[in-house]
Amino acid sequence: MTLQKIDESSRFLLGIAGDDVPQIAIILGSGLGPLADHIEQPITIPYSQIPNFQTSTATGHKGNLIVGTLGGKRVFAMQGRLHYYEGYSMDQVTFPVRVLARLGVKTLFVSNAAGAVNPDFRVGDMMVITDHINLMPNPLIGPNLDELGPRFPDMTTVYSRRLRQVAIAEAASLGITLRQGVYVAGTGPTYETPAEYRMYATLGGDAAGMSTVPEVIVARHCGLEIFGISIITNQSNDLSDSCLNDGDDVVLQANRAAEQMTTLLRSIISKI
Repeated sequence: MTLQKIDESSRFLLGIAGDDVPQIAIILGSGLGPLADHIEQPITIPYSQIPNFQTSTATGHKGNLIVGTLGGKRVFAMQGRLHYYEGYSMDQVTFPVRVLARLGVKTLFVSNAAGAVNPDFRVGDMMVITDHINLMPNPLIGPNLDELGPRFPDMTTVYSRRLRQVAIAEAASLGITLRQGVYVAGTGPTYETPAEYRMYATLGGDAAGMSTVPEVIVARHCGLEIFGISIITNQSNDLSDSCLNDGDDVVLQANRAAEQMTTLLRSIISKI
């Protein structure tokens, strides 16, 4: 991954976005792509058409970048992401974030489907991410791109307190219940064992998934303000009567919660 490739992709997207380049970007996780249907005046670009982008192979990830308006603001929306478990390198997984930052994006919203670690959480809950625990390779390993950020970015406050406060206020006005907690990121593609869930809880985790954190680390490196939200789509086998966690069911549960998440994100975006 080189700055030359990042700039090549940025120039391509700049030609599509025009003079009014969005400063807000949204990454939509498993089953959460329907939010893109609410974007006004959308321009849809398949990842396969963007220079140096890879194609998502994960269930519930359409693999499109959409440019349009949401909550009265111009936005980029990634309808699906890349995962380390798909066999992509960390450079490839996080490449779109670097391109968006190079284009001038200042605020990044990330969403995902996650499993409940916290025993108080239930399927369908929405959890604002307050912090994370990274059990994946760090995407900043290797030569630093000084043009994008520092060698050792600070991770004290990764998820914006300002945006979390806005989210809590907007959720209250909309009658939406929000959880808050720590997201644990593992490589996947296997779902966690009950013992692993117990370990995550001991470490301080509230929800677990297989994405998001690599993109967030790179976004932090690039100086972006970050808001993260998880849809709880399944529970650990210790917390649930079911012994089955299935990718299709995760997408189904995420789809059920997507409308409420769309309402919330649109409201937050309209206030920033």
